[in-house]
Amino acid sequence: MGVVDDRIAELGLTLPEVVPPVAAYVPAVLDGSRVYVSGQVPMVGGVLAATGQVGELVGLVSAEKAHELAAVCALNAIAAIKSLVGDLDRVERIVKVTGFVASDPSFTGQPGVVNGASELFQQVFGDLGVHARSAVGVAALPLGAPVEVEVIAHVRA
Repeated sequence: MGVVDDRIAELGLTLPEVVPPVAAYVPAVLDGSRVYVSGQVPMVGGVLAATGQVGELVGLVSAEKAHELAAVCALNAIAAIKSLVGDLDRVERIVKVTGFVASDPSFTGQPGVVNGASELFQQVFGDLGVHARSAVGVAALPLGAPVEVEVIAHVRA
């Protein structure tokens, strides 16, 4: 096990199996020194951990829950990266994270939700996990997911 795998274990986390695609794409592509990870939804054991829009109204996914789900998306993205590069110590930087939040029209807390993913990348990769980012509110996401995260990582050859 490498340094990053040890850090994941210290955080009490376990990398899941790579989430299989739900359409005509692959979970991640290695192109030279870049890994492009397809949008990851909060799948746990092959099932979405929650569904619905994020917002403050009763019956919606809370911002706090969506923050936790964004971290699940990030962990799924790390699993996809590892599936291609083998050793997570090869990751030289998480370059860009784009988070999509299925949002109630009045919800404007997308940055706080996507922080769940950003914070996990920083916990796992340290300074190498600090990245550029977008947090976007959308009307709906695949399978009714409340959040989706895509990632670009730079890896050592």
